[in-house]
Amino acid sequence: MVSYRSVPRILELCTLTIPFKSSWIPNFTSVINWTLRLGLGLLKQVKPINKPWVAIIDHSIDIGTKKALVVLRVTAESLSQRGGAIQLQDCECIGLSVSEKVTGETISPELNEIFSQSGQPVAIIKDTDATLNKGVRLCFEKQEKPVPVIDDIGHAMANALKVQFEKTADYKRFCSQLSYGAKCLRQTDLAFITPPKLRSKGRFQSISRLGKWGTRMLDIFAVRGRASKGGTLERIRKAFPDLIKSRKFIEYFALTTEITSDVMKILKNKGLDKETYKQCYELSKKLPRNSKVKKCLQEWLKRNIGVQKQLGISQPLIVSSDIIESLFGKFKYTIERSPQSDMNRTILLIPALCGNLNSEITTQALNQASCLDLKKWERDHIPYTIRKRRQAFFNQEDDPKSGEL
Repeated sequence: MVSYRSVPRILELCTLTIPFKSSWIPNFTSVINWTLRLGLGLLKQVKPINKPWVAIIDHSIDIGTKKALVVLRVTAESLSQRGGAIQLQDCECIGLSVSEKVTGETISPELNEIFSQSGQPVAIIKDTDATLNKGVRLCFEKQEKPVPVIDDIGHAMANALKVQFEKTADYKRFCSQLSYGAKCLRQTDLAFITPPKLRSKGRFQSISRLGKWGTRMLDIFAVRGRASKGGTLERIRKAFPDLIKSRKFIEYFALTTEITSDVMKILKNKGLDKETYKQCYELSKKLPRNSKVKKCLQEWLKRNIGVQKQLGISQPLIVSSDIIESLFGKFKYTIERSPQSDMNRTILLIPALCGNLNSEITTQALNQASCLDLKKWERDHIPYTIRKRRQAFFNQEDDPKSGEL
């Protein structure tokens, strides 16, 4: 992906080697408008399809004071056709809504409007966020046959690990040892041994790396005898003086995270069907009887294999919402270049970042969205931005002594 400002220069270089009918080189602002018109045009041409499909729903992180609700459509057969985890080319953005206040009551009408245009999905995949839970429930509560809801396997396992470990004394002691050791080794020649950094938010979604690190460190500490003075082993032991005392916890923690990681790898790449259900259930049996993660995993498997049977589809059931996180990641990469990050009309870039676009689809989308349509959409959906408020604040003609803003 290149920046908007670089496009005119690239086109200028292309004209030196490739003959074009016109020598006109667009300004980068024109390129931005074309991209946003493409996104708006793609949203306008959303319509029902004959194939069974699932909706993947999520909110972006706060950008400025706003969040964006994004709904993706993925056909049920995409996973088996791809032969692995779905990619952005397999998805279609069918809904986009920007809000400052996000509640279940605000999400429900937004989903109703989106599904009235796209048709009904056979299932909905989302994370375990309480606000999304309520919004989806309110959206379908009046229907005789509610749409099945699938909790994303990654978030489900992260929540199970959190319940299992977060408040235990052993886990807190382990984290304290990691923090002390990281301070000792950081900015030294042994910095490569520092443990994976624990995120303040969503740390249990990638915590399997920490389990692997703990197992490797136990192997290092298993060396018998006194370490040579000033040697690498002695320095590591000084950085983590009490780590060996947590051996039992580390082994249990590593086993649990390894099994959940294996389960997620299977389900994200192959989906859920009879075969993968059996594989994952057998893996769960390796956990101790009193494991909360084991209980949560087995309940999740039984609940969602029931959904797969209920839908009556022959293809494996998609159970991961990772693809929408990837989409947000690509969008954030673009928006972070702005000196004043705020949710503005560039959110229309999201529909253009997914799907299998070709010249026909692109031309049709651009023909359906003019610059006037773009301005109208911005007025209706993005009534203000930080930049607009800043301009209004410094350009106001009110008496500055009045004390009014």
